[in-house]
Amino acid sequence: MRFRPCIDIHNGKVKQIIGGSLRDTGNQAQENFVSQQDGAFYASLYKEKDLKGGHIILLNRADSEYFEATRKQAFLALGAYPGGLQLGGGVTPDNAAEYLNAGASHVIVTSYVFRDGHISWENLEKMVQAVGKEHLVLDLSCRKKGNAYYVVTDRWQKFTEEQVTLDLMEKLGGYCDEFLIHAVDVEGKAKGVEVPLAKLLGEYKGHPVTYAGGVGSMEDIQILKQAARGKVDVTVGSALDLFGGTIPFTNLIGEL
Repeated sequence: MRFRPCIDIHNGKVKQIIGGSLRDTGNQAQENFVSQQDGAFYASLYKEKDLKGGHIILLNRADSEYFEATRKQAFLALGAYPGGLQLGGGVTPDNAAEYLNAGASHVIVTSYVFRDGHISWENLEKMVQAVGKEHLVLDLSCRKKGNAYYVVTDRWQKFTEEQVTLDLMEKLGGYCDEFLIHAVDVEGKAKGVEVPLAKLLGEYKGHPVTYAGGVGSMEDIQILKQAARGKVDVTVGSALDLFGGTIPFTNLIGEL
């Protein structure tokens, strides 16, 4: 298990939010923390600590009045740590090269690939042709419905018909280099991880998988590690002292 750092950007600010609260109307979100530092500050810190494979997430839609301010923060972060961070949020074949050229190691895609409730294999092929599978991370962020987890899109608001299963991950694995999976129901709440999801992800034997959502303590890290048998990497956001939480950043990177 490795620690994968994050830089979430909303309305031109580095923030931590409750994931399920994000709304495009009014650019609203329930905020846990709003940083006074810019994206470059966090990227430089991650570079100094040699933390690779973290992600930058743009949380505004392209038609938002804040979108360019949010992108500016992303480009500051990419410039401060070229090759060290991945970028997601509204990525398409038309803009992916811009982010890679600015220093992103990978682009992260959800909504472009999942259309009308299902995988668009055509769009997935277009993404692979645009960036190469070695630069593509597929985001299977999901919410629970019944006893299963389903991929959600459009700021995590819309359920698809695609259930997160080993079979789905094996099919998609031929098109990407990694998976990123936010457990959206617990994202930003720092009240515990989704153990059944972690167990499922721990059974996958393909590409690297990063789990995000619900970590509130070092004990939660150990619960996740045990559930996923140490095979899944972890992102910690709101619970980290860098973002107003109680888990010391230095302790976490020392542990992992």
